[in-house]
Amino acid sequence: MRRYVRLLLRNYRLLSGQKEPANYSISLAQRNLTRANYSSASASSYYRLAAGDVYVDKFFGGSRFVISRRSSTGAVAVPNGGVNRGGPLVEYERRISEGELVDGDACQVGTLGELQRLYDQLVESADACKLDRYTASDKSARSRWLWSRLRPQYSYSPVKGLYLYGGVGTGKTMLMDLFFDQLPQNWRKKRIHFHDFMLNVHSRLQKHKGVADPLEVVAGEISDEAILLCLDEFMVNDVADALILNRLFRHLFSNGVILVATSNRAPDNLYERGLQRDLFMPFIATLKERCVVHEIGSSVDYRKKTSAQQGFYFVGKDLSNLLRQKFEELIGGQAASEQEVEVVMGRTLQVPLGANGCAYFPFEELCDRPLGAADYIGLFKSFHTLALEGVPVFGLHNRTAAYRFVTLVDVMYEHRARLLCTAEGSPLDLFEKVVTIADAQRMAPRTSTRSSKSDDSDLCVDNELGFAKDRTISRLTEMNSKEYLEQFEESLAEKQLLPEAGDLNVVPA
Repeated sequence: MRRYVRLLLRNYRLLSGQKEPANYSISLAQRNLTRANYSSASASSYYRLAAGDVYVDKFFGGSRFVISRRSSTGAVAVPNGGVNRGGPLVEYERRISEGELVDGDACQVGTLGELQRLYDQLVESADACKLDRYTASDKSARSRWLWSRLRPQYSYSPVKGLYLYGGVGTGKTMLMDLFFDQLPQNWRKKRIHFHDFMLNVHSRLQKHKGVADPLEVVAGEISDEAILLCLDEFMVNDVADALILNRLFRHLFSNGVILVATSNRAPDNLYERGLQRDLFMPFIATLKERCVVHEIGSSVDYRKKTSAQQGFYFVGKDLSNLLRQKFEELIGGQAASEQEVEVVMGRTLQVPLGANGCAYFPFEELCDRPLGAADYIGLFKSFHTLALEGVPVFGLHNRTAAYRFVTLVDVMYEHRARLLCTAEGSPLDLFEKVVTIADAQRMAPRTSTRSSKSDDSDLCVDNELGFAKDRTISRLTEMNSKEYLEQFEESLAEKQLLPEAGDLNVVPA
């Protein structure tokens, strides 16, 4: 597998302008080259490959050896000196060679091929896509678009985006982050969790509610800030989100925005069985029109391969005293008190006990109340650790609480927060009664032969929750692993060295 990765890497080095290592024989590559042109002004020689689809630029005065792909118009794509010509595939190989990643996943390598293809296209089309940040004058000129709409100008990007979907733990987020981090810093790019993105959209809509078409204004603001938009965990559960996504993204795409997204669901399965889904269906068509759709297939959940340890997840009943004791140890003798956290649009969230970056909640206070992603995001902007008491087994009777718990874990994972909790069962046991429709149909013949004493009345048949539970189980497992907790400690130590560290959004209740 590593040999396969290196062969693929070599091909992409040639196509993306990488100088080959010293031990790579350039003379072998030059045997199939025919001289095409010479420019004394640039003191360089150009060679054309027999295949005719790449150009080689070798400077006589030095050791630089660059091969760049020819654009669709036939022009030579001149390497951009300010761009990292490596890309995600090069970084992936480096991490494997240094032992940071597990070697041998052909599915991830295939996905990297798609990401590298997109990376190459973006590098070649950076000017056409307007990826460089605007100068002040350009941005000022663009801000006047709202007042000159008699003849709207549409500017779809020449590069299609990428929608990656696959099962839990296949490395979607890691691969997208790897891609994003290799892009030039001066590009207009943004990487954000889908929850945070939609909260930001709704906040902007509230600000522009007096405008005739606030979605168009919001799309204009977003595209001014970022032409390349990377959304992690694309998942539509909220009817309010579902009803605006098509119009929002049609405006974004017409402004030239390029979308890179990860999801557990294929486009056709987004918002499945949701309210008024017929109004959401046009968005699926829009998404598939503007993005290449790629499935990441893998039977390995890399989050579950981390080293588990007896850490902060305690199973059993009547463990409140143990949880309180652990909480007291974490706050280091500071006095815990009721606190108040600012969330969005002027709302606040009451924290029963908080001190030293740690918050203490009974499960009912966080997941049985009408709270959502905005509240949880506000909480973890102020606290890095949550002590959660009494997570129950989920079923039909507490399905709404299960949805909130899934969202809570998603937000915690995105903020790399630490979870200390007591629960009625292991992560797998908590969701044993939550199944998809397909699972329920497979269970039907088996359950019909059960003893009359067996009780399936609390079985929760819910496709969205049935798919989401796998992600939650996986994340809970990883969040209690040795690797995750060590990374948390390192990150916390770094933040505590910063002068601005502190609970800036927390005030005494």
